Amino acid sequence: MPSTSALTIAIVGGGNIGSTFAFQLAGAGGHHVTVIGRPDSPRLRQLQRDGAIVDIHGARAPVQVDAQLDVSIAYDLVIVTTPIHQVDAVIPALQRSAAVRILTMFNQFDPMRMAGLCGAARCDFGMPFVQASLDAQGRLRAVIGAGGQKTKLGNQRWVDMFNDAGLPAVMEPDMPRWLRCHAPLCVAFESIAVSATRRGKGASWTEATVVARGMYAAFALIRSSGERVYPANKAWLSASPHWVAAAVLWSVSRIASFRVLLAQGAGECHALADRMAAAARMAQRAADAASITAMKPAQRNGRLT
Repeated sequence: MPSTSALTIAIVGGGNIGSTFAFQLAGAGGHHVTVIGRPDSPRLRQLQRDGAIVDIHGARAPVQVDAQLDVSIAYDLVIVTTPIHQVDAVIPALQRSAAVRILTMFNQFDPMRMAGLCGAARCDFGMPFVQASLDAQGRLRAVIGAGGQKTKLGNQRWVDMFNDAGLPAVMEPDMPRWLRCHAPLCVAFESIAVSATRRGKGASWTEATVVARGMYAAFALIRSSGERVYPANKAWLSASPHWVAAAVLWSVSRIASFRVLLAQGAGECHALADRMAAAARMAQRAADAASITAMKPAQRNGRLT
């Protein structure tokens, strides 16, 4: 029996992550969940047809389905799972929303921008660690807690809620900094996966080296702003020789499951790289901006457009 009382929750984004959260929070968690799908999308039509999140075994977690966030409803929590390259479209609704708290759950380099736009006093941050996919009928296949992975959250209240709903979670005391320092690594892995997928095999050593240099440039940008690279494992990586990261990227690009999983993030990869490069230009670090931009697959090889 969940230890947290039932909440009214809106989940913006009905894709892999949003559907997993909705299934667990509405089912095991017992919360009242509304899923906001992208207007006129096939996924929205699937959700409207089913009136529930349905998994591959036929289990159903009933949810309310809407095409847009009702800004007049004082949701206890709005969870935003829309990826960074699509989030600007929902920001106006988030700003007008009567929601008590807003939890952003996507990769971002400048999380405090979201806090500034949506209200720092009600904005929380997190990072999902689940593996999920939807089949052609919209049925959910989710792998939760594989290898001991836990979703990271910056508010203990949501940690407890996620754990009660069967979504292993852990408290991260400095979630904004964690996200900022995770962005370079996220772009590196997604970029090398996109390249490897388009090649039909592992990435070349040259590609791995270019991506590694861009990642180090992004870490340098973070340090130049007076921040330390965080946590310790990323600090160690940022201080290691370039060939160490290049070797890791080259190696993982040869793992088929890695390519399939992360190559789906091409749009996110490009958007994050653009935001980091823009920050470098504002900081007058032209060399870093160029190296970060070069991480994008389309910028490295004319065939990869």
